Amino acid sequence: MTKRKVITAALILAGLVIVVFFGRRALHAFRHLEGHGPFRGKPPAANQTDVSMIRDWMTVPYIAHLYDVPPDAIFRALEIPGRAENARRSLAALNAEYYPTRGGVILAHVQAVIQALQKQEPPPPFPATPVFTPTVTP
Repeated sequence: MTKRKVITAALILAGLVIVVFFGRRALHAFRHLEGHGPFRGKPPAANQTDVSMIRDWMTVPYIAHLYDVPPDAIFRALEIPGRAENARRSLAALNAEYYPTRGGVILAHVQAVIQALQKQEPPPPFPATPVFTPTVTP
């Protein structure tokens, strides 16, 4: 064999090794995306029914999308204005601003509201009074 044929064979072999190596990695990544990964075939989807999955890092629009309910209904039930800045805040941030002495009250109430809306019932009244209550002076 000539030197040229040896180099050509070595380059072809190196190319095949590279193709097999990266092909296996790509196949693994594709399988991971197809549901063999952390969700085991069940990617998070809209129209959820288990309200225990709601966490305080979520925003009202995100929850509304996941559970297929209007965000305005959640804001009305929480007695919080549905302004754009409130829509970008997490439930924990809303709780800290509007009900700082009642930790976790917003999360618990959002879960109750979602359950009621899924059952086509009116949402329950909010259990706490807002921090910003007007005071009447004589």
